[in-house]
Amino acid sequence: MGFKMKGWSCIIALVASLVYLSWDNSDLANLANARVLVTGASTGIGEEMAYQYARAGAELVLTARREHVLQKVKTRCLELGAKNVYVVPTDMGLHMAREQVVAEAISVLGGLDYLVLNHIGWTPFQMWNGDVNHTQSLMEVNFISYIHLTSAALPYLTLSNGSIIVLSSLTAKYPIPYTTSYAATKFALEGFFGSLRHELAMQNSPVSITICVLGLIDTESAMMKIKDKISMPAYPAGDAALAVVLAGASRQREMYYPWYVGPLCLMREWFPQSRDWMIQRIYHISSQKEKATD
Repeated sequence: MGFKMKGWSCIIALVASLVYLSWDNSDLANLANARVLVTGASTGIGEEMAYQYARAGAELVLTARREHVLQKVKTRCLELGAKNVYVVPTDMGLHMAREQVVAEAISVLGGLDYLVLNHIGWTPFQMWNGDVNHTQSLMEVNFISYIHLTSAALPYLTLSNGSIIVLSSLTAKYPIPYTTSYAATKFALEGFFGSLRHELAMQNSPVSITICVLGLIDTESAMMKIKDKISMPAYPAGDAALAVVLAGASRQREMYYPWYVGPLCLMREWFPQSRDWMIQRIYHISSQKEKATD
């Protein structure tokens, strides 16, 4: 096993180097005056993406639930060079809110070039406890609202040859412990937007879809959830945001961050037993026992 793991480490490192060399920051120049709607923009990766678009001189509509936090992000975006910034505080769990967000974005921006789908509902990091209602409500926020927003924005993105950027997760590729409901929503996103990409191509639509597959990122919420439960490095939210923005600007089909995510996705079907062994080894046994008794 040790020899096999060492060999795969070399392969992963090589692929990672090629991925980083392929990044081209010149694509940011194409975002000047771009009209961008970012959901979940008050904290974490969404906040960092807003700053990246602002540095490029884009015009932004930012949405999340907490208006006072959005206003702080707006102020910072303007300081960084955003052309204009508008905030639309709303709850993506509400059906009517989704069409209203898109309608307001079109009204203030005069159109739309990028729809960046990033928001997620809260979910505990624990073993499945049989709460079907929670899974249903999470699916509404993490999945159905993405479809609703896409449906409302698609006519405008078609007019602008625009792009849809979907924030996904390694949990959509690898089923891992403590993420049953969350992983289900991400698997659903991969299926829907992968299929939609085919259909848009078959209709000669100019709209691109970029699915961004992210590993563990050092957002405050993620770090609080995994504390004392998992042993693996977390990577900077700012770097993840830059990778997402660049991938969307270059209209990539899929983007993987950090470096190990792409190779892991390639490996996932090759050695399923080794894969499961590695996954289970990064979780602390004490936490498993603790959650099993909840």
